[in-house]
Amino acid sequence: MAGRGGVAENLDTANENGRASSGPAVRDDDGEISKAFLTGLSAAIADRDTLTLRDLTLGLHEADLGDVLADLSSEQRKALAFLLGDDFDYTVLTEIDEAIRLEIVDSLPNAAVAKGVQDLDSDDAVFILEDLDQPDQDDILSQIPVQDRIQLQRSLEYPEESAGRRMQSDFIAIPPFWTVGQTIDALREDDSLPDEFYKIFVIDPAFRLVGTVALDRLLRTKRPVLIQDIVNDARAVVRATDDQEDAARVFEMYNLLSAAVVDEGDRLVGVLTIDDIVDVIHEEADEDIKRLGGVGDEEISDSVLTTARLRLPWLLINSVTAFAAATVIGVFEATIAEIVALAILLPIASALGGNAGTQSMTVAVRAIATKDISPATAPRIIGREALVGLMNGAALAVVTGGVAGLWFQDLTLGLVLAAAMLLTVMLATLLGILVPLTLDKLGADPAVSSGVFVTTITDMFGFFVFLGMATVAFGLLG
Repeated sequence: MAGRGGVAENLDTANENGRASSGPAVRDDDGEISKAFLTGLSAAIADRDTLTLRDLTLGLHEADLGDVLADLSSEQRKALAFLLGDDFDYTVLTEIDEAIRLEIVDSLPNAAVAKGVQDLDSDDAVFILEDLDQPDQDDILSQIPVQDRIQLQRSLEYPEESAGRRMQSDFIAIPPFWTVGQTIDALREDDSLPDEFYKIFVIDPAFRLVGTVALDRLLRTKRPVLIQDIVNDARAVVRATDDQEDAARVFEMYNLLSAAVVDEGDRLVGVLTIDDIVDVIHEEADEDIKRLGGVGDEEISDSVLTTARLRLPWLLINSVTAFAAATVIGVFEATIAEIVALAILLPIASALGGNAGTQSMTVAVRAIATKDISPATAPRIIGREALVGLMNGAALAVVTGGVAGLWFQDLTLGLVLAAAMLLTVMLATLLGILVPLTLDKLGADPAVSSGVFVTTITDMFGFFVFLGMATVAFGLLG
């Protein structure tokens, strides 16, 4: 027995040089979409020349077509999808930014979208449908055949960024009492099978997973042998409600090409494949980097208004923390007024401390995301960061203190900056590891919150130590 078939047919007319059916190469020598190809495509869109558009695009891999769409203007993208009609490959929508994907889907009739997505792998169809407004999503689903619709609705009911959203509902499942010969014959004769698969799943009458059989073992076993005699225990199983990042970690740990997905009753409901997991790893890394920079879910294709709206909240938060750091400077206004060199050197104390904290924080946030830090290893890693902070702080103290002393011909000023730099870098490095660990322990996302805490505390401490020590030092000498 098998899951749903009907996967979109692969278009193999593209040759190894990245050309469409005819015409100029799609990519230039640098791997970018060639200007000649874009010029020809743009002209065909302007002329509404559907024959040329089909000739240029139907042989393209979806990754190439995705890059082409990204290089076109908004109106050109929508026109291209409309003019291609039934020949538009909806798989390409999984290769482009969310903003471009929604722009194209919103420009097409729901009936056309329904027809296009029902020929995709279920995970790709879900990926396209999940971002649509609920009324559009419901309307499109209502126009999809019942069996396919039920599978898509079930996947859409799982939480966002879960294995259930990522899984394919197309899989091959057989009972353990079949023979190898029966199984091979069924695989040859059933036209509804997935286009690609790596394992055959063995299930009991209640559809609970018994184990798996790899294709290589199946083909190397004699026909009369029972499947139950060659089945492997399904050690690496993913639950449909598991976070997609946890599922990716299972693939990494066990070097998997595919894994079974089961529901709360241990019934087989889908399969995750390595191509899905590559996308997950890319998305999670992209998400962490953006959150560390305070840009949220921003895409490179977003409009100016959307981009500004996503970035402004974090800039406002940073403005508050900047005023908090400024109050520390205000406390030592008299000292700065008397020793102008302090104002010149303040950015050094702030910038180097902040950079040291950011380095430590970046490593910590990524390690937390990949589960490389555990309660058992945390003390050792914290100790390592403390030593790193001490060593780097000492090195920066010698350099910055020496430069400042020579620059202003003042040994005391150089020593004050050196001492402040040592303490600030040590604290910043420790904060970089301690703040993410603490936030993670409290259930907050360290990628989102760590930067604000580390930067603010480091700036305030650096200013206070540098100006405070300068006030004491020059007060004692004067």
